Amino acid sequence: MLKRFSTIAAMALVLVALNSCTDVQEQPNLTNNLSDEVQQKIINLGFSPDGAFAYEDGVIVEGDIFLTKQDLDAQALSTSPNLLIAEEEQYRTFNLVTGTPRTIVVSTTGTINASMSTAINDAIGRYNAENLNLTFVRGGSNGGGNINIRVVNTGQYIASAGFPSGGNPYPEIKYAKTYTTSSYSNGFKTTVIAHEMGHCIGFRHTDYMNRSYSCGTGGNEGQETNGVGAVLIPGTPSGPDAASWMLACLSATTNRPFNANDKVALNYLY
Repeated sequence: MLKRFSTIAAMALVLVALNSCTDVQEQPNLTNNLSDEVQQKIINLGFSPDGAFAYEDGVIVEGDIFLTKQDLDAQALSTSPNLLIAEEEQYRTFNLVTGTPRTIVVSTTGTINASMSTAINDAIGRYNAENLNLTFVRGGSNGGGNINIRVVNTGQYIASAGFPSGGNPYPEIKYAKTYTTSSYSNGFKTTVIAHEMGHCIGFRHTDYMNRSYSCGTGGNEGQETNGVGAVLIPGTPSGPDAASWMLACLSATTNRPFNANDKVALNYLY
């Protein structure tokens, strides 16, 4: 049976089972475990608190976006004068990586097996094939990169990341150890890593306005004019884009290389 994975901030992917005969249970809505104050802070940052849950020293929203306590305590960002909103399109945050052309080093920590290492290299290759003003290179295995991929022991999500700050990419992608094994295809792992890298450089989910498009459930992921923002990228389609690498959810067999609209979005920003 088909399993679906819903992403979390800037993509903490959460495993859900839809019409499945397996014993995997749907990720519960954990919002009630968060105080009203924390939920309001999530709203102030431009996200929906629906389904958000506490993790480490912060919270995860949208299935794969990690917000630290410092993020939650930060003041809301200003709105964008160029904001355009539609239903299903590529979106960016108010903050992007600046100082381009620029080289972004992708390092790792934790146990990185051969298949996972190949997927990291392939995700880097997908970006570099687009000849962007961002060039990604593989760094070492002891961290220290501009983006560090850390393998973690968790059953709460597949992977998570965040959004740029101060002109720099978000510095960490957390990737659950469970999904590093050879049971998951190279295409799946490459897509997950590329998706999280997309968050790190400022992309929100393609179906931000209606995450039920790829997830089967859910709605608008947050306020487009508050906090991190959700700015329509010119030239991307106004209708659903089924193959976008930044859709909120994917199945265990999904492989999403950049489609034509993804390439427009990437080249517009970088």
